[in-house]
Amino acid sequence: MARTVAIPHRALPAWKDYLELTKPRVVLLLLLTALVGMVLASPTWPDAWLLLNGLSGIGLVSAAAAAINHVLDRRIDEQMARTYHRPVARGRVSGPRALAFAGAIAAAGMAQLYFLVNPLTAALTFAAMLGYAVVYTVFLKRATPQNIVIGGLAGAAPPLLGWTAVTGSLHGDAWLLVMIIFTWTPPHFWALAIARRDDYAKANIPMLPVTHGIDFTKTCVLLYTVLLLAVAVLPWLTGMSGLIYLVGSLLLNGWFMVHAARLKWGGDKEQAMKTFKVSIWQLMGLFLVLLLDHGVGL
Repeated sequence: MARTVAIPHRALPAWKDYLELTKPRVVLLLLLTALVGMVLASPTWPDAWLLLNGLSGIGLVSAAAAAINHVLDRRIDEQMARTYHRPVARGRVSGPRALAFAGAIAAAGMAQLYFLVNPLTAALTFAAMLGYAVVYTVFLKRATPQNIVIGGLAGAAPPLLGWTAVTGSLHGDAWLLVMIIFTWTPPHFWALAIARRDDYAKANIPMLPVTHGIDFTKTCVLLYTVLLLAVAVLPWLTGMSGLIYLVGSLLLNGWFMVHAARLKWGGDKEQAMKTFKVSIWQLMGLFLVLLLDHGVGL
């Protein structure tokens, strides 16, 4: 007999459920990278009003994309230990309510970006939302083990959005920042996928450890950290950043690479999750060092 799980009934979902829909920790990391894009785009500190509207607009649209992801992935989330407790998967927030919430905050964010920042940033932010919530979630995630490589472009967009918010134009330096996050994304998610390999297999998601095995994925994680170290040096080579950034970048990327090597050759069963967590701190540190380097130069 199939076992059912009783879900406690509440008349209205708690505000914490709606906050969880927005994936706040992910959005905060995205906003840090957007902030760095805004600051590096200008020889002086950006206007505070523009900074406020740019970050809040990008944050609201990113939060909306996360909420849409909760709805579209609810069947997958129900089957995975890491995500089964999510508000939509557990029925604490219904799909229509989650979509209405996502629509409301997306509309608010888009209006803020279009009218108070500039149309280019609004258009690029909308494209990034579609890239994550539709192209990645609906198609790539379920279709190919390269899902996170291709789909990672949407998640790498925030520094470009921050840059265009200040300048109203695209610039090669902004694309360098995008390249850093784009290169960082595969080893970050593959480390998690190794740790949660059985969950992804149970949900029939073709993550790399499921389709090509854990050992092959460990090799890919290590090779991508080597590539990331090289890509992250580009801001210094092009003159966008100085020695403070170069030293910080080498140390932080070396730290990530050491953990990737331990994942490949070490015997610690917890190393995959350790590598995943290190990657988060490494990216945060990298963009803080970019900010520090730029601030010292002002």
